[in-house]
Amino acid sequence: MDASPNKPTLLSRSFWIEEPGIGAIRSSELDCSNVKVAEEVLIQARFGALSRGTESCVFQGRVPETEWTRMRCPFQEGDFPGPVKYGYISVGRVLDGPADLTERDVFCLYPHQTLYTVPASAVTPLPDGVPAERAVLAANMETAVNVIWDAAPVAGDTVTVVGGGVLGCLIAYLAKRVPDVAVSVVDPDALKETIYQSIGVDFCHPDKAQGGRDIVIHTSATEAGLRLCLTLARDEGRIVEASWYGDREVTLPLGQDFHSRRLQLIGSQVGMVSPAKRSTYSYADRMALALGYLTDPVLDTLFTHEIAFDDLPERLPEFAVNGSGVACVRIRYPDDT
Repeated sequence: MDASPNKPTLLSRSFWIEEPGIGAIRSSELDCSNVKVAEEVLIQARFGALSRGTESCVFQGRVPETEWTRMRCPFQEGDFPGPVKYGYISVGRVLDGPADLTERDVFCLYPHQTLYTVPASAVTPLPDGVPAERAVLAANMETAVNVIWDAAPVAGDTVTVVGGGVLGCLIAYLAKRVPDVAVSVVDPDALKETIYQSIGVDFCHPDKAQGGRDIVIHTSATEAGLRLCLTLARDEGRIVEASWYGDREVTLPLGQDFHSRRLQLIGSQVGMVSPAKRSTYSYADRMALALGYLTDPVLDTLFTHEIAFDDLPERLPEFAVNGSGVACVRIRYPDDT
């Protein structure tokens, strides 16, 4: 499809949160006139995914007003709490643009939309061996890479991840690649155990979690989960908080043995490259690294649900509130947009 000069505009459809708890598909004319002259690319979306933690907060209107600016995604339209077009997981085919990108599949941090244009610099071509269906894990893998940089496990460490969702799984997957690191995942949802069996990581209920861990990484976005992390870390152990709670407050027992045990509590967030790698890795470098890890077909076990793009207004509410047995929810776009 060549949108310019023959078709300077095309019809595109996008998912919007009209107000907290209510979504809709909007249609609009997409201006493609700059594709040939401004180093832009025209992309037809093929697959997307829900980032359940963040997008649940956005969908439910739980982004604190203090974070409205910091929480904007790269190509967001509208403002919190709504109407807002929000999302950052899109894998699509370049229909028009620079010759070295045309007809290639790429990843882009773009909201849920069938057709869109972005600067060519905003896309990352998929490496060989990474199918478009699996590449939607790239955003979460990028976060996992950043968390691993912040946690800094070394050979011989014991690592526990509290929270068995997509991010927790990818963190465990990366931690397991460090030589002689013992990795376990703790989650109350027994339905997720088969996922961890497939990647060779120990899985257990919180009641059976072992303490004395060198590093504990939290991804459950629950107060109970973070409290558990304090009990699982060894004295002088490192706790890395990778959850985002939106507008919820969390209370921790820091007046007991927290100080005498000299525990370290570290916040990790993907919005900035970890200080450990900031001088050597750009955002583009980090994304390319994350995509390179997605050649392993074992990661396909993370896809527990798939929904059609047009069903997002109806289906998103159920995934925003119910996480039982849910890992990655993949979005499939229609072939004919």
